[in-house]
Amino acid sequence: MDFFSVVTIFFVQFTIGMEISLNFKNRNKIIFIIQQNTLFFYSQDYLSFCSNSFIFNGTSNSFLYFMLKNIQFKINLTLKLMAHRTNFTQLPEKVDFVKEEERILKYWEQIRAFERQLELTKDKPRFTFYDGPPFATGLPHYGHICAGTIKDVVCRYWAQNDRYVERRFGWDCHGLPVEFEIDKALKITHRNQVLELGVDKYNAQCRAIVQKYAHEWRRIVGRTGRWIDFDNDYKTLDVGFMESVWWVFKQMWDKGLVYRGSKVMPYSNGCSTVLSNFETQQNYKEVWDPAIVVTFPLVDEPETQFIAWTTTPWTLPSNLALAVNPTFIYVKVHDKERNQKYILAKSRLVELYDNQEKYEILEEIQGDQLVGKSYVSLFPYYEERRAQGCFRVLGADFVTDDSGTGIVHCAPGFGDDDYKTCLKNGLIDPADPGVPIDPSGKFTAKILEFQGIYVKDADKEIRKLLKNNGRLIKDDQIKHNYPFCWRSETPLIYKAVSSWFVKVTAIKEQLVANNLKSRWVPQAIQEGRFNNWLENAQDWCISRNRFWGNPIPIWVSDDYEEQVCIGSIEELRQLSGVQDITDLHKEFIDKITIPSKQGKGVLRRIDEIFDCWFESGSMPFAQQHYPFERKEIFEEIFPADFIAEGIDQTRGWFYTLNVVSTAVRNDSPYKNLIVNGLCLNAEGKKMSKSKRNYPDPETQIINVYGADPMRLYLINSGLVKAENLNFKEAGVEETVKNVFLPWYNAYKFLIQNVQRYELETGKQFVYSEVKQIQENPMDRWGISTLQNLIQFVRTEMENYRLYTITPRLIQFLDQFTNWYLRLNRLRFKGDFGVEDWYNSLNVLFDITFKITILMSPYVPFITESIYQNLRKCIPASPDSVHFINIPQFNKDLVSAQTEKTVQLVQNVIEQARILREKSKLSMKRPVLSVTVVSFEQETLDAILQLKQYIQDEVNTIEVKISKDVQDYLQLKVDPIFSVLGAEQKEKNCKDLHNKIKALTQAQIQELQTKGSIKLNIVIQVEKKVEQQEEVEVQEEKADPKGKKKGKKNVPKQFDEIPAECELLSKQVKFTETFNADKLKDQLYSKEEGYLLVIDTVLNEDIKNKWLAREFTNRIQQLRKKLLLQQEDKVLIFYKFHKESHVSKAVEIEFQSIQNSVKKPIFELKWHNKYLQSIGEGQENVDGEALTLYITKEGVVFNEEKLKEKYNEKEVKFIQEVVSRQSNLKETFEFTLDGKLVVLTQEEYRLPK
Repeated sequence: MDFFSVVTIFFVQFTIGMEISLNFKNRNKIIFIIQQNTLFFYSQDYLSFCSNSFIFNGTSNSFLYFMLKNIQFKINLTLKLMAHRTNFTQLPEKVDFVKEEERILKYWEQIRAFERQLELTKDKPRFTFYDGPPFATGLPHYGHICAGTIKDVVCRYWAQNDRYVERRFGWDCHGLPVEFEIDKALKITHRNQVLELGVDKYNAQCRAIVQKYAHEWRRIVGRTGRWIDFDNDYKTLDVGFMESVWWVFKQMWDKGLVYRGSKVMPYSNGCSTVLSNFETQQNYKEVWDPAIVVTFPLVDEPETQFIAWTTTPWTLPSNLALAVNPTFIYVKVHDKERNQKYILAKSRLVELYDNQEKYEILEEIQGDQLVGKSYVSLFPYYEERRAQGCFRVLGADFVTDDSGTGIVHCAPGFGDDDYKTCLKNGLIDPADPGVPIDPSGKFTAKILEFQGIYVKDADKEIRKLLKNNGRLIKDDQIKHNYPFCWRSETPLIYKAVSSWFVKVTAIKEQLVANNLKSRWVPQAIQEGRFNNWLENAQDWCISRNRFWGNPIPIWVSDDYEEQVCIGSIEELRQLSGVQDITDLHKEFIDKITIPSKQGKGVLRRIDEIFDCWFESGSMPFAQQHYPFERKEIFEEIFPADFIAEGIDQTRGWFYTLNVVSTAVRNDSPYKNLIVNGLCLNAEGKKMSKSKRNYPDPETQIINVYGADPMRLYLINSGLVKAENLNFKEAGVEETVKNVFLPWYNAYKFLIQNVQRYELETGKQFVYSEVKQIQENPMDRWGISTLQNLIQFVRTEMENYRLYTITPRLIQFLDQFTNWYLRLNRLRFKGDFGVEDWYNSLNVLFDITFKITILMSPYVPFITESIYQNLRKCIPASPDSVHFINIPQFNKDLVSAQTEKTVQLVQNVIEQARILREKSKLSMKRPVLSVTVVSFEQETLDAILQLKQYIQDEVNTIEVKISKDVQDYLQLKVDPIFSVLGAEQKEKNCKDLHNKIKALTQAQIQELQTKGSIKLNIVIQVEKKVEQQEEVEVQEEKADPKGKKKGKKNVPKQFDEIPAECELLSKQVKFTETFNADKLKDQLYSKEEGYLLVIDTVLNEDIKNKWLAREFTNRIQQLRKKLLLQQEDKVLIFYKFHKESHVSKAVEIEFQSIQNSVKKPIFELKWHNKYLQSIGEGQENVDGEALTLYITKEGVVFNEEKLKEKYNEKEVKFIQEVVSRQSNLKETFEFTLDGKLVVLTQEEYRLPK
């Protein structure tokens, strides 16, 4: 350790009364003692005793004299008592958002952030949110993530507005998704296989996989930044939830809204169960199906045949009738090629013939005349039903002539219209409409030839058989949209089944009315798509012939005449006598019987279970175990303040919620609803895991770009207004580039300059909230626009219009980073004094802090990261940004005039850039002047107020203003005679036309800006007839001889009458012509309210400034390349390879370069070997070679000057000694071998 290090260490560590003893280069000890205000130090060999007093409670200069061998030093020390510096987290040059998000996740976990937020708001008014339960049998996809993000944004917002927001996650545990997984695993293809296995074992398998991916859901949902309670979740399999569903059903039962009936319903062969009408809508696919025409010979006229068209050949073995439209005209034709007679609708001849030469019309027949005619059946399977009236023609208005033959084959077991028509005509019994297929869609023994064959597979065999029998006359295909099972992906069929229904048609009017009680975003979905669905709602089939689900709590006698509906476990205990009821699943309660009150033995539970949609529709009641628990809480939180899901739920969860709530309470289940669109892949196709046609949310998006960019990309798209999004990875990447990086760099800029402020002023920066209008116009603008943003966000969030908010937030960030920061960068660096430095940083801090809070519900990670650094300057700050309320709007900080002024300046700057770009004039090259020309004094005053910003941004020497528009732009107006004549009438005169053409430039400007102008004109009014006759008489008297025979041709006489005319701008045509002579060699454009002129003359002064900027740019590029931070203390050296116009320009503009770089700059001759090198670069400025060196901060020497006074050894020793000193002044004195050495600024310099 050398002496100079000891001195440095000592002054960092000193304490009054402390004795410090250190070894000095293995010599005797040096003793340092401070007593009162005096420093004492002693060493026998090298130091002589000396002392000097100095003040410790401020800043003072003191002189300490040391004697080392024969050298006496006079060291000038400045003691500065530094304030505590803010311990900011150092920000990397290149941010890794993913790692930062992972760090924040750990921080949230450490402080239990979500739980803390709930604790902090538990006494606040409740904000109720219902979460639609997903199935945990698959991983979250973008649809879940989008809806989840919307939910998280809204819930976070209200939690940061003094509301208690309980957010319980829900799981849909029953139904087809779970059973389908087990069926695949156990290779179950038929209902009987489940019965053989045992319902208890089957359901145990289902229960085991219910939360197969629950851990992954928790991890992925948490990684997206969503705060939701997984520990206090609800599950539809919980006994409390199931009991509440029973209670809901009992309310409907007691109101007479439940009935049992046989209807043709959508049926999934793959899942062996019926589906609801709204489930059918979820999965349509475009497919090819058979399109065949078959014949049905008349019984009493076998040579004549009805012909019918069908796309479902598999239904033909079940044919029981034909249907015609009684109002259609049918024809009997002779088919010339086949030599057959056919009957079909006249309008549908095109189905069979493309040429009239192929047939001959034998007879036209009214449709009603065909009704009742019998025909020969295709198959013998139901021939016994002919006695019941089957195999005859029926009249039906559902028959259309837009396709087919105008004759429909009816299989009442497989078509709703077929079923209703045959039932109406007495052909079938509701209990047996003719359904010869098993639950898996395979033909039963009834259809002997095709027994055991899946119906869709039988199409080919049936067509083949019919063709061989001569009954198939056209075998074609059709491409059409067809419904598939949303779970098994198998084609649906329509099939008559006995089911239990909720009578939705009985409450349709209430449903429609309750729908209007809530607010939908977008509203068009509520008033259009959803309202139409409600108005056309059919009774809801709520029963499923499955196993894993909530059993329908109906106990019946064997003949179904005695029926009991159970609404609670306690009621079942009382009626059955069974007390040990702890689980309500099928395998536990199906064995429980209820004694009949009508002497019918015992009542047994029906076989069916609830449609899982009935459970999810009941979740507002069931998640609270209402009415058995938390009754008071439920009454407080129903209906929900807010829900959100995808547009596909208009016929799913939204619908079932409304049906259940209307049936039970005649109310809407929610007050506010956001509908999001569907997330498709980049090509606009449905995302498919099997096809892997989209990027994985976790591995390819979140782990690459971060969750925040993904969230912002999703909610800044049409998704939040129910439009579909073609998800593109590039969109997330652009969000990082265009939003997050500029925002992060702005935040980093703030932190760096706060650190510089503390370092250079010795004061700690403490944030003080801005509560008053600021003096600086740009600060005033920044605060004003921020307040307007706060008001906008609050208004729009309270109306749940996220689609308006995120674009506005992003727009503000753009204004903040690209305008406010850039226009004030010199102020933020302290160029205008310490007071302005603090004020500007405080305003910047205020805006950064509040936009961070505003953005926190949308992008929770980056806002938390930013806040954790900012809070170090905020007294008594909460542990998380998410514990801070959204800022309140302060109208006193709004300055509309300032915003208008800055908007004008922005327009001027932007237009100036556009003019430069069009002329390929680089922004780095200064221009002589920018002139704003306008008639409006307000415009010119605004330019003058902020002209320095224009000057800096446009890179011009001078900003000028002018009112002399006419010097630059000539305005001209011409009358539009057609308009003048129609509107000015008698004032449309020659004098008016002349006055218009003579308008001054000021008058034209007034007319153009105000829309009208008053003119004084002279109107010529023709004199009356008697006045003109009097003139003629006078003329005759004056010249009687001159009178000629015939009518005298006397010119008309007019009176001139003064009038005021209001000329309107629409009555004239404006033209503008630039003054070419005035604007020669200049750039110019006409903007709204002003003319912009740029003088591009390149003189020597401008060229020097341009070259200086290029030189500065090379320095900054090298600093960036070397990864240097703004606060790094460095020296910059340069050397031109030869003297040139560039080196001369640098010499002239050196001070402006120094001010811009804000680091000491020296010519290379000042460099010395004691400086620690950081890096160097070979550059080029306007063709001139340049070498740049960057070193760590230190003392610099002009070695040439030193050698003029001292020998080489002395120079070396001087440099070594002085380089080790700190706090040097402009002169440095010491003795060397008795020789006085005095160094001045010519020989050495201190970094500044």
